[in-house]
Amino acid sequence: MNKKELVAKLAKNTGLSQAKAAEVVNCLFDADPGHGIIAVELDGGRKVTIPGFGTFGTKKRAARTGTNPANGKKIAIAAKSYAFFKPGKTLRERVAV
Repeated sequence: MNKKELVAKLAKNTGLSQAKAAEVVNCLFDADPGHGIIAVELDGGRKVTIPGFGTFGTKKRAARTGTNPANGKKIAIAAKSYAFFKPGKTLRERVAV
């Protein structure tokens, strides 16, 4: 499912217009800086938990030394933060069927 299909299903299930449904989806999931409720919360270092669905959050990965597979030389890999999603128990059990 892509964003357009998600908007269409949201509009059909809620009786919203396609434009309003697109506005809702964008308000939640937009990744542009300063937009999207979930992305803004993650930028602030906070988690977003939706009971029964899952948790969005961020983790930090420490700097480390890696190996360039092309030539075998050691390279420095910088520390970074990254986003993660952990499905909730209800979603995990539903998908596992």
